[in-house]
This record gives sequence, C-alpha cells and structure tokens, in this order.
Amino acid sequence: MAPKKPAKADDKAKTKVKAGPSKEEKGSAGKLKPATAINTRHILCEKHSKKEEALSKLRDGAKFDDVAREYSEDKARQGGSLGWKTRGSLDAAYEKVAYELEPSTTSNPKYMEVKSGFGFGYHIVMVEGRR
Repeated sequence: MAPKKPAKADDKAKTKVKAGPSKEEKGSAGKLKPATAINTRHILCEKHSKKEEALSKLRDGAKFDDVAREYSEDKARQGGSLGWKTRGSLDAAYEKVAYELEPSTTSNPKYMEVKSGFGFGYHIVMVEGRR
C-alpha cells in the first residue's frame, strides 16, 4: 500500500464537515443522552401563514436568529433565545420536542415545529446546547 500524501492547506479548506452531536451527547444506539437542561431558541408565530413564511426562510438557508428577529411575535428579540431552561419550566408540547432535538447552530439549525397547547401559537424550536 502506497503511503498517504500529506494534505495541502487548500485541500483542507475545501473540505466541509457537518458535525453531529459529540459522543458524550449521544448514548448507545445513536440516541441523545438524557439532559436536565437545554439552551433553546424559538420563533413564535400566532398565525399559521406567518409560521410557514418563517419556515420557508429557514429552508432557503437563512440563519435562525435572523428569522426569529424578523418573524417572532414575542419578547425573545435576541434571535429567539430563551436561554437555559430546565425540565418542567416550558410548555409541555414545546419541551417534548426540544428535548428530542440535537444541538445545532443558528447558521445550520436543526429545528422542529410545535403547536402550543396553551394558545401561544406556533413555535419553531431549535436547541443550541444540552447539559
């Protein structure tokens, strides 16, 4: 077998790696390790049509925090950041989805949508960290 050629700096710059959760964040069989708190962001829309517009922007590659500033109808104007939340401190439907999400970044978000049970409207949820 021939020896491997050392990688050139240009080769490394062209390689794009999409990282998933670390081994510590995953348990066996690829499931997320249980967490007692999550660092979460959301976009809250009262109307279904507005939520769909926000989702369209995200699908087109817009950053989550930019879409949250434009579309979210609550006080979370810091890019939709709710900060660190412990289990039991969020709406049950929101929390169920949020604790199942893998952590991601605002520039490459992994998100899900939730219809709130308490009449808050529609949430688009992402998680930035777990502990």
